[in-house]
Amino acid sequence: MNKRERVDAALRGQSVDRVPISFWGHDYLREWSAEGLARAMLDNFRRYDWDYMKVNPRASYHVEDWGAELKPSGDPNKGPIWIRPAVTTAADWRTVRPLEPDRGVLGEQLDALRLIRDGIGSEAYFIQTIFSPLSIAKYLVGNDPTPVKAVMSDDPDGLRAALDVITETFITYSLATLEAGASGIFFATTGWATRDTLSEDEYRRWGRDYDLRVLDALKDRGQLNVLHNCGAGVYFDLLADYPVHAISWAATLPENPSLAEGLARTKKAVMGGISEKTTLPDGTLEDVANAVREALMETKGVRLLLAPGCSIPPRTPPANLAAAAQAARNA
Repeated sequence: MNKRERVDAALRGQSVDRVPISFWGHDYLREWSAEGLARAMLDNFRRYDWDYMKVNPRASYHVEDWGAELKPSGDPNKGPIWIRPAVTTAADWRTVRPLEPDRGVLGEQLDALRLIRDGIGSEAYFIQTIFSPLSIAKYLVGNDPTPVKAVMSDDPDGLRAALDVITETFITYSLATLEAGASGIFFATTGWATRDTLSEDEYRRWGRDYDLRVLDALKDRGQLNVLHNCGAGVYFDLLADYPVHAISWAATLPENPSLAEGLARTKKAVMGGISEKTTLPDGTLEDVANAVREALMETKGVRLLLAPGCSIPPRTPPANLAAAAQAARNA
């Protein structure tokens, strides 16, 4: 099987020659330009010969064209430093206006995708990270959920107006990523759909409807669309019917379903299984190999795409990533 055939078979629950695997993380030094991001992603893909690629851009790309200002930390292990958020007062929510997908930082990201397309060709699927509308609202205020939750009560109409604009902007942008060569999107909730952040009813009201507007626009277009339900205590079942090909979550975190439980609760493929918080950065080579084998045993290798539960820390030893790849290929 080639890489695309392997992923396609896993998504359909068919037999695979081996379970597809891919890991990803930030390159805080190189993610500030189209060329730097593309090179970082392609270097990671080639070094470990992954079966698919999740593009891992700087998270703030979603809001920089709305006026958010950040700068590189200069530290390979530390994310960008905030200078000022785009939304600083409650009245600012009503000033959010639609963005053009091919201009500014969004346009830079499309350029990166084209470079990745040229570098990867038809060898493997690659998917762009797109935050959910509620997640983008959080980034508009400096990646802090507190002001967003406050405006849900204080000015719900203002927040809804902003979420409508964010949703339409990122529907247009998501479609543009496919035109630039991406195989689909990695749609991330960034911790909103969890017990510690909102109730289920609150997420239905402020998250689900906007999520589905984005995903419904892509459901018949992308070849690999993934829902990433981020955090601990996720509302797995509330989002399990989203129109995607696979569901990604941290199956090793407290109050989250295991891979086997997730597999039983959705007909979609499951993505994950290896802890990016413990095993990958701090485990031994054998710990990593055992985690891969446990994920395969849990799922019997059916409808599984091996992956971390979320972005891996930059300090993760390359030897551990190589051990994961080798364990998957030797299983």
